[in-house]
Amino acid sequence: MGVQCVDCVREAAKTAPRVTTAMGGRARGGRPVVTFTLIGLCVASFLMQQASGGQWTSALLFAPGIGAIEPWRFLTAAFLHATNITHILFNMWALYVTGQFLEPVLGRARFVALCVLSAVGGSVGVVLLSDPVQTGVGVAWGPSVVGASGMVFGLFGAMVPVLRRLGSNAAQVLVLIAINAAIGFVVPGIAWEAHLGGLVTGFALGAAFSRAPRDRQRLVGWLAPVALAVVLVVLTLWKYSATGWLGLVYG
Repeated sequence: MGVQCVDCVREAAKTAPRVTTAMGGRARGGRPVVTFTLIGLCVASFLMQQASGGQWTSALLFAPGIGAIEPWRFLTAAFLHATNITHILFNMWALYVTGQFLEPVLGRARFVALCVLSAVGGSVGVVLLSDPVQTGVGVAWGPSVVGASGMVFGLFGAMVPVLRRLGSNAAQVLVLIAINAAIGFVVPGIAWEAHLGGLVTGFALGAAFSRAPRDRQRLVGWLAPVALAVVLVVLTLWKYSATGWLGLVYG
């Protein structure tokens, strides 16, 4: 095989043509690393929930009222799950199936942005579709939510425009979305608000990625997530302000 100069190999890699996917992401072979990493983080967090006696859950779950004080909970709640093991099993299965398809097509960077913003969008959906209530001890704003469902629904939503961009039929995904959305309204204890927020967020970002002209894909690849993040922040601040929650918390 011979001996190769390390600097020469590095320089050749820089000048090699950049192979991209249909969505403009960097084409990579091998396993869907981001998908497996997210699954690993959720499983590790689930074990921490069991080992900590609820303290891990209490520190990272999301509720609209506490989200105004600790905004990182908009994201961290996506890595928590209910004690019922079927909750995490279904979400991890759905994340695995959708990630196997979307991560190679979008590229890792776009897929990370999609997952993060869908998770946050799920929490924003809870904020927008709920209100503070007067209780016997003061004003509270729930519900408290955990789970990767917002992220998963975001991946479902993104698959629709991506499949259409690739010329494939999205009917099966639409049926799957409809069934799971209906379950959220029928089965008690499911945060349908998070499902809807994640779904809308994922669909919007997936549409932006899939409809970007070929010569603008790199620009849209970073501009669309930034713009969507700004929209989510503005909507959240608007709802907190409209309900008077910001004044109650920081006044």
